[in-house]
Amino acid sequence: MKKSLEEDVFIPLYPKSTVEDKSSLRSKFQERRFWSAVKLLSNVVLWDGIVQEDKLRDLGLSKLLNRYLLLNILNTPLGPDNIKKCDKVVACLPEKWFQDLKGGSTLPELLNFSQHLLQ
Repeated sequence: MKKSLEEDVFIPLYPKSTVEDKSSLRSKFQERRFWSAVKLLSNVVLWDGIVQEDKLRDLGLSKLLNRYLLLNILNTPLGPDNIKKCDKVVACLPEKWFQDLKGGSTLPELLNFSQHLLQ
């Protein structure tokens, strides 16, 4: 999984003005790469209970979410597309990871994502 994250995941970052045109080739390519990475995130967390949780959180959250997905989400204009992306990322996360958290807190790896959601 680590090798796949390091070698196979690539989401280009283009200026917002370039990707605002949803029909542009750059925008379409960036979107395909984003959704491919979301699918990889959902596959990584499926290993919960088999692979150590701290390893999965490092791979899925620290490396994949914070390094690739969040940058794309932050570069997406606020609106329905941004909400859809955030919703799909949240849907990937196992509820078990949040059971022992106290109200109003989150996983350390999710601080930046949580701040974006609050906006």
